[in-house]
Amino acid sequence: MIKIPQTLLNYFIKQGVTDEKTSEAIIQEAQKFEKDFGQLLIEKELITDEDLLEVKSQLYKIPKVTFDPQQISSDVLRFVSEDVARFYKVVPLEKVESVLKVGILNPEDLDAMEALKFIAADNGLKLEKYLLGYKNYQAIVKGYSTLTGEVKEALESLKQELGKGEVKAQAKSIPETLTEEAPITKAVAVIIRHAVEGRASDIHIEPQEDKLRIRFRIDGFLTTAIILPKSLHSSISTRIKILSDLKIDETRLPQDGRFSTHVDDKKIDFRVSTFPTRHGEKVVLRILDPLVGLVSLPELGLSGRNLKLVEENLKKPFGSILITGPTGSGKTTTLYAMLRMVNEEGINIVTLEDPIEFLIEGISQSQVQEEIGYTFSSGLRHILRQDPDMIMVGEIRDGETASLATHAALTGHLVFSTLHTNDAIGIIPRFVDMGVQRYLIAPTLNLGLAQRLLRRLCPNCRVKDKANVAEEKTIQQALEELTPADRKKYPSSGFAIWKASEKGCKECGGKAYKGRIAIFEVLEITQQLEQIISTDLSETAIRKEAQRQGMTSMFLDGILKVLEGMVSLEELFQVAELGNA
Repeated sequence: MIKIPQTLLNYFIKQGVTDEKTSEAIIQEAQKFEKDFGQLLIEKELITDEDLLEVKSQLYKIPKVTFDPQQISSDVLRFVSEDVARFYKVVPLEKVESVLKVGILNPEDLDAMEALKFIAADNGLKLEKYLLGYKNYQAIVKGYSTLTGEVKEALESLKQELGKGEVKAQAKSIPETLTEEAPITKAVAVIIRHAVEGRASDIHIEPQEDKLRIRFRIDGFLTTAIILPKSLHSSISTRIKILSDLKIDETRLPQDGRFSTHVDDKKIDFRVSTFPTRHGEKVVLRILDPLVGLVSLPELGLSGRNLKLVEENLKKPFGSILITGPTGSGKTTTLYAMLRMVNEEGINIVTLEDPIEFLIEGISQSQVQEEIGYTFSSGLRHILRQDPDMIMVGEIRDGETASLATHAALTGHLVFSTLHTNDAIGIIPRFVDMGVQRYLIAPTLNLGLAQRLLRRLCPNCRVKDKANVAEEKTIQQALEELTPADRKKYPSSGFAIWKASEKGCKECGGKAYKGRIAIFEVLEITQQLEQIISTDLSETAIRKEAQRQGMTSMFLDGILKVLEGMVSLEELFQVAELGNA
């Protein structure tokens, strides 16, 4: 039950910031969604975070403070567990001798104050309470997932062994000496393990003017994992270069490498890229976890008509299946899922990739190396001499590759590839722009897919709600695309939708999202579309015919996933806006 600060509530009513009717509505919303009263005032723009902090400080006679999360040590965070911090809205800030300084949001929450007293007494400490702003509190709470546990302990050990918190710069001529020491090796290993366990897809090691920032990309978003002294940069980057078999003395030019290691008895590949910046080499590691990348089509988000079309076209002996979408939209993962479905003993599958992200047993996978002239187009010519039944080309980037892929599809091969367009319909004019003749497109293109990735709502803490007027209108308009038979499966109004939890839970690490799912649109080339392509080639005409056939647009696919509780409407709107940008 959310504790409503009556003193604060009465003050705002008296000051005219809100009235009794509005306050009652806010209280009901706070109880329903388990949101703090003050936080709702900020969200409804009745007051700013800074002004609210000032008012609370004067009202409760408690000093306010803004505290840098990076200055809070792991030893201090241990005094208040993450669960307690999130439940009572309190966080430890600093321990000075026998005094524990804590940040609080609601001084009227007697349960929270009693919990703090118990923690202080249990540790033989005195309490000093400070008021925090909501943004500052949330930033500190996020630090629990990055500063505690094995990662922080390893780095604290590293600091102690290399200089008690401040590591001295090492001579450039002997970087190997430092990287061979156990603390650096352990620190890199722990950072990698923490990223894998946190479901990160990338690790960014970024030197800045006075610090080294390490960020993880989780579910498409970069979050700061930890801040290290700048003096550790050379040692950590050198350790990664040694693992990747890169030149450790070359810091002026970008380098690419790869290495494999075992994390919790699971072999994981890492693709490494270094890039010179003003403050030193930035290192990015792409995590290629086979259990993350090798998933089935339904697990990716394909369902209903879309899934049926893909499965039917995978059985065809020739033609092409093309997937489009921006970088990072999961195209390659979808390709791998298709290849695994058709991978059989009696079929010869050959791929051209840049890079090879996941290894599939039974498939001949080849790495493009443009620096020596081994490109997608030149490689495709050689593949045709390998007696392939199916060919996967990582990406169609130019007219020559597009022409070769088209002729391969025309001469009895099933071709898989990707390219960049806004939607599935855009594949056709894109091929024309690349110089492929119109009369060749329809006979060779079996299927065009477009996709985007959305964060999946945590099934453990998602919140069910009734769609408001605007949301209901959006859903109704999207559902009009459905056939009459499919439309009957959904109500005409009163839609129940799911939203992200405000606090999150243990399952999702307080993020309210866990994993990602794709939204798709699938365009099948039919006789009617073949006539349009050969004569008019109007995107409007193609879209109209696709809709007549019952093509599910990406936005509609997203709406259906909203109604199923997989994604939030807010997330769908954000991705839809990015797609139209």
